[in-house]
Amino acid sequence: MTPSHPQRAIGLLVAAAAIALVSTAAAARVTRIVIDERVALAPAPGSVIAYEQVFGRAFGELDPALPGNAIIQDIALGREADGRARYVASFQIVKPLDLAKASGLMWHDVPNRGNFFGPAPQELAAGDVLLASAWQGDNAGNTAVKTSMQADGKHWLQLPVARRPDGGAVSGLVLGRIVNRSGPDSQPLIVQTNPVPYKPVSLDTAQARLVSRDFESTDGQVRGEQEIKSGDWAWAKCSAGNPFPGAPDATQICLKSGFDAAKLYQVVFTAQDPYVLGMGFAAWRDVGQFFKTAAKDDAGTANPLAIDGKLVLSHSIGRGVSQSGNFLRGWLHLGFNRGENGQAVHDGLWPIIAGRRIALNFRWAQPDGVLELYQAGSEGPQWWLPAPDPVRGGPPGGILDRCTASRTCPKIIEHFGSAEVWALKLTPEWVGTDAAADLALPPNVRRYYIASSNHGGGAGGFDTSLPGAALPSVGAQCPGNNFGIGVLPSNPMPHTQTVNALRLHFRHWVQRGVLPPDSVWPRLNPGAGQASQLADAHQAALGMPALPGLRTTLPEPGFIMPVLDYDFGPQFNAMDASGVPDKAPPTIRRAIRMLAPKVDADGNELGGVPVVLADAPLGTYLGWNLTAAGERPFHAGQICNYVGGMVPFARTEAERQQRGDIRPSLQARYKDHDGYVAAVRLAADRAQKAGFLLAEDAAALLKLAQDSQVLR
Repeated sequence: MTPSHPQRAIGLLVAAAAIALVSTAAAARVTRIVIDERVALAPAPGSVIAYEQVFGRAFGELDPALPGNAIIQDIALGREADGRARYVASFQIVKPLDLAKASGLMWHDVPNRGNFFGPAPQELAAGDVLLASAWQGDNAGNTAVKTSMQADGKHWLQLPVARRPDGGAVSGLVLGRIVNRSGPDSQPLIVQTNPVPYKPVSLDTAQARLVSRDFESTDGQVRGEQEIKSGDWAWAKCSAGNPFPGAPDATQICLKSGFDAAKLYQVVFTAQDPYVLGMGFAAWRDVGQFFKTAAKDDAGTANPLAIDGKLVLSHSIGRGVSQSGNFLRGWLHLGFNRGENGQAVHDGLWPIIAGRRIALNFRWAQPDGVLELYQAGSEGPQWWLPAPDPVRGGPPGGILDRCTASRTCPKIIEHFGSAEVWALKLTPEWVGTDAAADLALPPNVRRYYIASSNHGGGAGGFDTSLPGAALPSVGAQCPGNNFGIGVLPSNPMPHTQTVNALRLHFRHWVQRGVLPPDSVWPRLNPGAGQASQLADAHQAALGMPALPGLRTTLPEPGFIMPVLDYDFGPQFNAMDASGVPDKAPPTIRRAIRMLAPKVDADGNELGGVPVVLADAPLGTYLGWNLTAAGERPFHAGQICNYVGGMVPFARTEAERQQRGDIRPSLQARYKDHDGYVAAVRLAADRAQKAGFLLAEDAAALLKLAQDSQVLR
């Protein structure tokens, strides 16, 4: 099948959807907004525009029969008596107090685990509007939509649970895990840092299966699995003072013999009442569309972004970081940038440090997950344009298929760092599942890679890279479910200055049609006679030097976290990551071949955008870290999930020789402090000329270098 065939099929579906929308009297929409609070803000530094924050709730209803909503898993099972499925979403608006000073641009932010990170000073100075609205309704115990945001400032979505047409409960298998815990106290089931949102139907442990494991590899190989007898554990809360069997509690597991930190514990149980989580896609769509295009709600409450009924917005960009960036990719893939009126909701999308689609629109989804073992999120096409999936055997497709057919594709900027390659399974997006060739980018997508950088970037500056007291005495915290501690300190390679430049380029692209710089990312075939910038993700292929303080063979084959080809069962649609998984845990068919950027003689990656600290390095900056042994030993010796590390250069040649370090010292590279400042100046000039560093940031970096302790 050629790539055009699925597009023609999708085009027919979209045409049918358009007819259905025109003929349907009541469409998916926000019917009512309630303004709960208004808080005045002082002008941002360097700005004369006063702002206010508006907190409130949006009440929306969805018609499950509309094609744009029918794709939502279980939406028909979440209907009320009148046939509509309803939600309540909290929202937060940051807007100029005087709307006449608004720039016309709205940033619609996707909260990350409920958190809204707020506007950048540059956005406030420009008069931009920011909207954050809820999409996530699975955070156990915290999904009640508050009437005051002053307590914790988090945004959650109130959703229905799926019920069978006769009113009976929907049930199915759910998996939960406990890792790196020890002692007699009971332990909760955690996804990332939040509770598993589903509870067992019965507290009878004979109706569940609990096992312990001695080891799991990154590709899912298991050693030392032992089933724990039903009489040796309980769904209960217990402690040394209240020992086994403890007090019954559906959220905790109590072990008769206590927990062993060297083991991982995994339970499979029957749960009921799954949330209709995919409604979060539609809720985020409709709240964004309402504030951009509606003068008032059904009750006559005025849109706070309108002046006398006239809207102040002309353009909008959807934005999300990490988990919420993955949300944007899944949102677009399922066609949700097409509003109820058939028009594009947002003019631009900015999925930041996000290389997959969120695992949201299937029954029993746990979207808090970060792609640890058995967590969904890399199924189906992760690339933009239609391409085959020869290894997994999926049909040709791409994220843009639906919006291409409906002519609602936005302009897109995506940017990543090295941590997304090493632990968040990025590179199949670039080269497909067979890693055979670079996949093409469409004209509406720009891709930028910030080489050798941590997830979201590091602290920046220059003293943060120096050996000795400037570095923390303990390694970086490994993200994830109680994962562990890294051997190396966190990587300080920054994203901030690059993001500042990309933000300006994006607004000019959306509002004025001015093209951003060409895409920059590592490729198998960079062109112009250049050598490949990608290779298999291990030391020999990448050219990684041995680094002091680490195993001389790092990274070995199997160190990277690969995309795993899961079999979730016949009712699961891997193409859209929708449906009903009925295998817990899923079967692992295979691990996908993973590539990573090659490195230079220092171990720093090739193929990224110009960054000052990368071009004037003070050490080796890594997108990976090594998990240390200690109080949380289960992952010891493996990759430290998605946190990077760094290894400073020695100050002098004598120190270098004493450490057995093959990398030249700082003195050998730069001679003295003035020499390093000169290197920073050259690096800043290069980044600025390429369009990835603003003049004010270049001046600030030069001042930081002059004031630093480098070779003082």
